[in-house]
Amino acid sequence: MFLNFTKKIIEFGCAGGLFAMLVSTPILAQAQTTTLARYLDQTSGMTADEAVAFALANNGELAAARKEIEAARALVKQARLRPNPSVEFSRQEQIGGTDNDTRIAGSLPLELGGRRKTRINVAEAELNLREKEVANRERLLAAEVRAEFGKALAQTLKLKLIEDLLESVLQGFRLVQARVMEGKTPPLEENMTLVELNRLRSLRETEAGKTEIAFLELRNLLGMKPEEPLRLRGDFTNSVALLPSLDEATANAMQTRPDLQAVRAMELLTEAQIEQARAGGRIDASVSAGYGRNNFGFPVRGFDQTGALRPVQDVFHSLRFGVTLEIPVRNRNQGAIEAAIFNREAAQKRREFAELVVRREVASAFVRYESSARAREIFRVGVRNQASANLNVVRQTYELGARNLIEYLVEERRFLELENNFIDSQLEVYLARVDIERATFAPELITR
Repeated sequence: MFLNFTKKIIEFGCAGGLFAMLVSTPILAQAQTTTLARYLDQTSGMTADEAVAFALANNGELAAARKEIEAARALVKQARLRPNPSVEFSRQEQIGGTDNDTRIAGSLPLELGGRRKTRINVAEAELNLREKEVANRERLLAAEVRAEFGKALAQTLKLKLIEDLLESVLQGFRLVQARVMEGKTPPLEENMTLVELNRLRSLRETEAGKTEIAFLELRNLLGMKPEEPLRLRGDFTNSVALLPSLDEATANAMQTRPDLQAVRAMELLTEAQIEQARAGGRIDASVSAGYGRNNFGFPVRGFDQTGALRPVQDVFHSLRFGVTLEIPVRNRNQGAIEAAIFNREAAQKRREFAELVVRREVASAFVRYESSARAREIFRVGVRNQASANLNVVRQTYELGARNLIEYLVEERRFLELENNFIDSQLEVYLARVDIERATFAPELITR
């Protein structure tokens, strides 16, 4: 009666594959569903694209980098401002006398030689550089989030595989117990099945810990708190966009990759710094104007126009205009100009090297994808399907009594290892696609 109630064969999928398995009791099935529901939700869970969008909006390091862009914009605003005029006021009093002198003057720098224009160009070039650097951080963060998403998904599939297999072994253990009680099976088989059951329980705890750590890493990239709920949606069997040719992908990367644009922006910055240094070595001038009131006299008396005696004392008013020239005779900014030229040459070398790196990364990503895709297909057709069929045959022959329990357990362990290897191969293909996206800056290569 017990055998008729519990022994029921079903087919279930794991990462796109099917293999036969014994149904567990409803309580065990509910416990497994509850566990996996913590990580997977194929209806309302977070997809890889949604995870990337969430990370770009909430990642703290990226938010700090965007503040640096705002700071650079403020520096451009500052660079456009003209220099302030200066005002000088002085008052001079004679000690023990009545003489005094009051003066007020002002001056205005002219910024000759293109000083203001070159200053603005440098600030705008620095802003452009900051924007490219932040865009590159976004590129790297998006690829990192996709990679961690894939790792978390793969770890969840492995946990699901262990829990499904654990259900099967637990059900088998109960069948063996029933046979032992009926005297049809020696007690040794019960002990061996119990050992295998406990081994899978231990392995399940290990995989559960790895899964939780993978989700914690993903939460960290997303800018989520460790205790916030996070469930994923998706698998490794979805169709993906067709890859462009290597030449097309390389050309796209050479045009659009933000890190390459950043080194080019650095090259433009050094050009602007050279012009600024040269402008600083040219002649400059400032204009000035002033007013003076001088109350001055002598300790004697003289006759005025009416013939009356009066002190020799009067007030004198004066206006002053002038131009101050800064003549670059000794200091023509030679050192700053030379340093800026060397910085330009260094930036050119970095740009040339960066272009080589981009070409190499694109080629490496394509090689990785092609090799991993071939390996996955060989594994799927030549290994995994055959291993599933072998396990079914061994299980059926064991149930019929043609094989012993050890042979069945060995085949079951081999199948578990191969299933884990297949999940790893699927993850490798997925990570290779992420590498192509990172190298070519083409997120459309990953399924939306």
